[in-house]
Amino acid sequence: MDLSTATETLRSKVGDQSGLNAVLKFDTGTDGVIVIDGKATPNTVDNVDREADCTVAISMANLGDLLTGELEPTTGFMTGKFKVSGDMSVALKLQRVV
Repeated sequence: MDLSTATETLRSKVGDQSGLNAVLKFDTGTDGVIVIDGKATPNTVDNVDREADCTVAISMANLGDLLTGELEPTTGFMTGKFKVSGDMSVALKLQRVV
């Protein structure tokens, strides 16, 4: 999965109201970032790097698996497939989105 496909997939999953009430950033390193602004009404999903309440550092391959359901969020975190920094309560709401 590439950045554009992952962004569109997240955009369709998030919809107008994610329930996050926070800004969540997926940082895929050199592949780029995807930011879900759950504070905006309606919620937005874009690739503009900015400050976030919670950042998930994840490879594009693992993000693809997360978005297709091949990787459960809890399992991915516990096995080190991605790292979370910032507000952990936002990361816990991730299951609602993906």
